[in-house]
Amino acid sequence: MKNPILKFAGLNALGTALYVALVASLVFYAPHIFGPEEKDTVLIPIAMLLLFVLSASVTSLLVLGRPVLWYLDGKKKDAVSLLLATLGFLFLITFFAFLKLALFAR
Repeated sequence: MKNPILKFAGLNALGTALYVALVASLVFYAPHIFGPEEKDTVLIPIAMLLLFVLSASVTSLLVLGRPVLWYLDGKKKDAVSLLLATLGFLFLITFFAFLKLALFAR
């Protein structure tokens, strides 16, 4: 890819999608990995909130990290372009995920 903005945007979006898939798989398979849930334990909501905070931090870093650095370095136009391109790639990944669900889930 000749355009570095599109390369970085694609990598950011792909990294975010892979991270989301990893977290979703962990949540989906948690009963198989950790066994049946314990009754009346505060650890489950604590773990889920910690996972939420970690996920927000990781995805923020993947989506906003480089654009913020570029913006602070004075590359404002490139920073905005990278952010919009990353969001565009994320939209495409999300669209195709829902399309696959709609077409092949039956």
